[in-house]
Amino acid sequence: MMKTILPSEVSVGQLHQTLLGAVAPRPIAFASTIDEEGRPNLSPFSFFNVFSANPPILIFSPARRGRDNTTKHTYENVKRVKECVINVVNYDIVQQMSLSSVEYPAGVNEFAKAGLTALASDHVKPFRVKESPVQIECKVNEVIELGPNGGAGNLVICEVLAIHIDESVLDENGKIDAYKLDLVARMGGDWYTRARNGMFEVPKPNEKLGIGVDLIPADIRSSKVLTGNDLGMLGNVQQLPDETSVNEYKLTELADLFIEHEGNATELEHQLHMRAQQLLQEKNIQEAWMTLLSFNN
Repeated sequence: MMKTILPSEVSVGQLHQTLLGAVAPRPIAFASTIDEEGRPNLSPFSFFNVFSANPPILIFSPARRGRDNTTKHTYENVKRVKECVINVVNYDIVQQMSLSSVEYPAGVNEFAKAGLTALASDHVKPFRVKESPVQIECKVNEVIELGPNGGAGNLVICEVLAIHIDESVLDENGKIDAYKLDLVARMGGDWYTRARNGMFEVPKPNEKLGIGVDLIPADIRSSKVLTGNDLGMLGNVQQLPDETSVNEYKLTELADLFIEHEGNATELEHQLHMRAQQLLQEKNIQEAWMTLLSFNN
C-alpha cells in the first residue's frame, strides 16, 4: 500500500514535514550575514547545495515561516547587504549550530549565543565561523522569491569569491578528505546524520565505457547471491579476464573450493558467488570476475 499526499489537500506544515523527511540527508549552509548597521547574524539552512562550478554558485533558501509568513533575518540581510559566508557544519559544532537556529530578536549576535568565534573575512563584510573547517565567502548575485505565502522559499544565489579550508581536513594530496571533514546533514524532524559513521565509497565510473550489466553472463546476472550493487561493480569493467587468467586463478586460488564441492554444482556455484561478493566488497573486482567465470571453465 502507498500513501498518497496531494499538496493542495494538506496543511503547509504537514507538507513541509513530509518533504523534509523524504528528501534527505541535506547538507547544511551555516550562513553568516550582516545588516546595514554592521550587526552579524548566523543561522543554518538545509535547503542548500552547490549548483555550478563555472561560475561557482551555491544556493540556499531562508524560506518564509509557515506559521505566520514572516521572513528571517538572513533573508532581510542579503536583500540589503548582498554578501554572505557559507560555513560547513561538522560534528564538532553541530550542537552550537543547532543553538544558533533559535529565533533571537534582530540584532542579537548568534556567534556569541552559540559560543562560536567570528573571524574577519577577506572579501566580504560578514564574518566567517572560525570553528567551521570550510568557510566560503560569497557575493549574492540574486534573491529569487518563490511566493508570497508562508512556507515559500527564497533562493539566495551566491557566487563564490574565496574558499578557506582548514588544512587538518586535507589528505596527502591537498584534497578534502571526506572522513576527516566529518560533516553532518539534516534528516526529517529532529534527526541528523553523521557522514563519517555511515560513509562508504562509490568509485566514479571509468572514463572509458564499462561493459554494462546487460553484457554480464546470464547465470551471473540472475545470481541469488549477488546484489544490484554487485552487478553494477562488475559491469563497470572495460573487458573480462581472458580464459588463461581465469584457469590459472582457478588452479591457484580456488582449487580447495572445487575439491570440497566436487559433484555438487549448485553448492559450488553458490560458494563461488559468495566468495566473489566478498571480493567485490574488498574492491578486488578483477579477482571477483575470475572467481565467477571459473564455474564454467
